[in-house]
Amino acid sequence: MAMVQMSGIEQLLSSMRELARAAGAAPTAEMRAAGAARESGFAQELQRSLARVSSMQESANQQAQAYEAGQPGIALNDVMLDMQKAGIAFQMTVQVRNRFVAAYQEISSMPV
Repeated sequence: MAMVQMSGIEQLLSSMRELARAAGAAPTAEMRAAGAARESGFAQELQRSLARVSSMQESANQQAQAYEAGQPGIALNDVMLDMQKAGIAFQMTVQVRNRFVAAYQEISSMPV
């Protein structure tokens, strides 16, 4: 019975070694293209998110300045609502950044 278990373990070890060799092989062109698409997709999404937050803040500031200047058609509740939306979006961005920094610090402190 011990011999059967050893041969099963050896087969498993053999298949694991084959998988490790296959994983260590050079990536195909399709794999590189998919990786590049994912990387650029994340970077683009991050830039778009930052641009949206920035535009929300700019729009809220312009609306507040227009209200202060006394332009007709701008209500105080609209100005306050847009200012709060911009503030919440900025706070969310800061929290996402904090999570990224914490994840980076955790990964960098892992033993190699």
